[in-house]
Amino acid sequence: MFDFSFTEIALIGVVSLVVLGPEKMPGAVRTTALMIGRLKRTFTSLKTEIEKEIGADEIRRQLRNEEIMERFKETQQQIQSTVNSIADSADELRKSADLESQIASPTGAAPLPPETPSAVASTESAAQAAPHEASPSPAETRPTPSVSEPAAAPSTDGTPKSSS
Repeated sequence: MFDFSFTEIALIGVVSLVVLGPEKMPGAVRTTALMIGRLKRTFTSLKTEIEKEIGADEIRRQLRNEEIMERFKETQQQIQSTVNSIADSADELRKSADLESQIASPTGAAPLPPETPSAVASTESAAQAAPHEASPSPAETRPTPSVSEPAAAPSTDGTPKSSS
Protein backbone atom coordinates (compact mmCIF):
# COMPACT_ATOMS: atom_id res chain seq x y z
CA MET A 1 0.00 0.00 0.00
CA PHE A 2 2.13 2.86 1.27
CA ASP A 3 5.90 2.64 1.30
CA PHE A 4 7.35 3.84 4.64
CA SER A 5 11.02 3.53 5.44
CA PHE A 6 12.32 2.77 8.93
CA THR A 7 13.43 6.35 9.50
CA GLU A 8 9.97 7.71 8.62
CA ILE A 9 8.30 5.31 11.07
CA ALA A 10 10.82 6.22 13.80
CA LEU A 11 10.20 9.94 13.21
CA ILE A 12 6.42 9.45 13.47
CA GLY A 13 6.93 7.48 16.74
CA VAL A 14 9.09 10.21 18.29
CA VAL A 15 6.64 12.98 17.33
CA SER A 16 3.67 11.00 18.69
CA LEU A 17 5.56 10.29 21.94
CA VAL A 18 6.27 13.99 22.41
CA VAL A 19 2.70 15.02 21.53
CA LEU A 20 0.78 12.30 23.43
CA GLY A 21 3.13 11.57 26.27
CA PRO A 22 4.23 8.23 27.70
CA GLU A 23 0.86 7.48 29.41
CA LYS A 24 -1.38 7.74 26.35
CA MET A 25 1.12 6.29 23.84
CA PRO A 26 0.24 2.54 24.25
CA GLY A 27 -3.52 3.20 23.86
CA ALA A 28 -2.89 5.36 20.77
CA VAL A 29 -0.71 2.64 19.20
CA ARG A 30 -3.36 0.00 19.94
CA THR A 31 -6.13 2.19 18.47
CA THR A 32 -4.03 2.96 15.39
CA ALA A 33 -3.27 -0.73 14.86
CA LEU A 34 -6.99 -1.58 15.12
CA MET A 35 -7.90 1.14 12.63
CA ILE A 36 -5.25 -0.05 10.19
CA GLY A 37 -6.56 -3.63 10.55
CA ARG A 38 -10.12 -2.48 9.88
CA LEU A 39 -9.01 -0.49 6.82
CA LYS A 40 -7.16 -3.55 5.48
CA ARG A 41 -10.21 -5.79 6.00
CA THR A 42 -12.48 -3.17 4.40
CA PHE A 43 -10.20 -2.85 1.38
CA THR A 44 -9.93 -6.64 1.11
CA SER A 45 -13.71 -7.13 1.28
CA LEU A 46 -14.26 -4.28 -1.17
CA LYS A 47 -11.69 -5.81 -3.51
CA THR A 48 -13.35 -9.24 -3.23
CA GLU A 49 -16.79 -7.76 -3.87
CA ILE A 50 -15.56 -5.89 -6.93
CA GLU A 51 -13.91 -9.05 -8.27
CA LYS A 52 -17.17 -10.94 -7.73
CA GLU A 53 -19.10 -8.22 -9.56
CA ILE A 54 -16.60 -8.27 -12.40
CA GLY A 55 -16.90 -12.05 -12.51
CA ALA A 56 -20.69 -11.81 -12.47
CA ASP A 57 -20.58 -9.24 -15.25
CA GLU A 58 -18.31 -11.52 -17.23
CA ILE A 59 -20.69 -14.43 -16.68
CA ARG A 60 -23.63 -12.26 -17.75
CA ARG A 61 -21.67 -11.20 -20.83
CA GLN A 62 -20.88 -14.82 -21.69
CA LEU A 63 -24.52 -15.81 -21.26
CA ARG A 64 -25.57 -12.91 -23.47
CA ASN A 65 -23.00 -13.93 -26.09
CA GLU A 66 -24.25 -17.52 -25.97
CA GLU A 67 -27.82 -16.28 -26.41
CA ILE A 68 -26.77 -14.18 -29.39
CA MET A 69 -24.87 -17.11 -30.90
CA GLU A 70 -27.92 -19.36 -30.44
CA ARG A 71 -30.13 -16.81 -32.20
CA PHE A 72 -27.50 -16.51 -34.93
CA LYS A 73 -27.44 -20.28 -35.44
CA GLU A 74 -31.25 -20.41 -35.58
CA THR A 75 -31.29 -17.62 -38.15
CA GLN A 76 -28.55 -19.35 -40.12
CA GLN A 77 -30.56 -22.59 -40.16
CA GLN A 78 -33.67 -20.72 -41.29
CA ILE A 79 -31.73 -19.04 -44.09
CA GLN A 80 -30.18 -22.37 -45.11
CA SER A 81 -33.59 -24.07 -45.21
CA THR A 82 -34.97 -21.17 -47.26
CA VAL A 83 -32.05 -21.40 -49.68
CA ASN A 84 -32.55 -25.16 -49.98
CA SER A 85 -36.28 -24.78 -50.65
CA ILE A 86 -35.57 -22.11 -53.27
CA ALA A 87 -32.97 -24.37 -54.91
CA ASP A 88 -35.49 -27.25 -54.91
CA SER A 89 -38.13 -24.98 -56.44
CA ALA A 90 -35.64 -23.81 -59.06
CA ASP A 91 -34.78 -27.43 -59.93
CA GLU A 92 -38.46 -28.31 -60.25
CA LEU A 93 -39.04 -25.25 -62.42
CA ARG A 94 -36.04 -26.14 -64.58
CA LYS A 95 -37.33 -29.71 -65.00
CA SER A 96 -40.78 -28.40 -65.83
CA ALA A 97 -39.32 -26.01 -68.42
CA ASP A 98 -37.27 -28.87 -69.93
CA LEU A 99 -40.39 -31.04 -70.18
CA GLU A 100 -42.34 -28.20 -71.79
CA SER A 101 -39.56 -27.60 -74.31
CA GLN A 102 -39.45 -31.32 -75.13
CA ILE A 103 -43.19 -31.34 -75.65
CA ALA A 104 -43.05 -28.18 -77.79
CA SER A 105 -40.24 -29.46 -80.04
CA PRO A 106 -40.12 -33.23 -80.59
CA THR A 107 -36.50 -32.94 -81.76
CA GLY A 108 -35.41 -32.05 -78.23
CA ALA A 109 -32.29 -33.40 -76.61
CA ALA A 110 -34.14 -36.22 -74.87
CA PRO A 111 -34.92 -39.20 -77.12
CA LEU A 112 -38.57 -39.95 -77.81
CA PRO A 113 -39.98 -43.32 -76.78
CA PRO A 114 -40.15 -45.88 -79.57
CA GLU A 115 -43.30 -45.55 -81.64
CA THR A 116 -45.85 -48.27 -81.83
CA PRO A 117 -47.30 -49.24 -85.25
CA SER A 118 -50.65 -47.63 -84.40
CA ALA A 119 -48.92 -44.33 -83.52
CA VAL A 120 -47.00 -44.37 -86.84
CA ALA A 121 -50.21 -44.98 -88.78
CA SER A 122 -52.04 -42.15 -86.98
CA THR A 123 -49.23 -39.65 -87.68
CA GLU A 124 -49.11 -40.66 -91.36
CA SER A 125 -52.87 -40.23 -91.74
CA ALA A 126 -52.66 -36.85 -90.02
CA ALA A 127 -49.89 -35.78 -92.40
CA GLN A 128 -51.96 -36.82 -95.44
CA ALA A 129 -55.03 -35.03 -94.17
CA ALA A 130 -53.18 -31.75 -93.52
CA PRO A 131 -52.84 -29.40 -96.52
CA HIS A 132 -49.37 -28.98 -97.94
CA GLU A 133 -47.25 -26.43 -96.18
CA ALA A 134 -46.38 -23.21 -97.94
CA SER A 135 -42.73 -22.82 -98.78
CA PRO A 136 -40.91 -20.27 -96.64
CA SER A 137 -40.44 -16.81 -98.07
CA PRO A 138 -36.93 -15.63 -98.93
CA ALA A 139 -37.02 -13.26 -95.93
CA GLU A 140 -37.61 -16.24 -93.63
CA THR A 141 -34.67 -18.21 -95.03
CA ARG A 142 -32.20 -15.33 -94.82
CA PRO A 143 -29.72 -15.83 -91.95
CA THR A 144 -29.85 -13.27 -89.19
CA PRO A 145 -26.63 -11.48 -88.30
CA SER A 146 -24.92 -12.67 -85.15
CA VAL A 147 -24.45 -10.30 -82.23
CA SER A 148 -20.73 -11.00 -82.07
CA GLU A 149 -20.20 -10.07 -85.74
CA PRO A 150 -20.51 -6.31 -86.34
CA ALA A 151 -22.36 -5.23 -89.45
CA ALA A 152 -20.24 -3.76 -92.22
CA ALA A 153 -20.35 0.02 -92.07
CA PRO A 154 -20.50 1.90 -95.37
CA SER A 155 -17.41 3.81 -96.26
CA THR A 156 -17.38 7.42 -97.37
CA ASP A 157 -17.29 6.41 -101.04
CA GLY A 158 -20.44 4.23 -100.70
CA THR A 159 -18.85 0.78 -100.74
CA PRO A 160 -19.16 -1.34 -97.62
CA LYS A 161 -16.04 -1.71 -95.47
CA SER A 162 -15.07 -5.14 -94.29
CA SER A 163 -14.20 -5.43 -90.67
CA SER A 164 -10.93 -7.14 -89.89
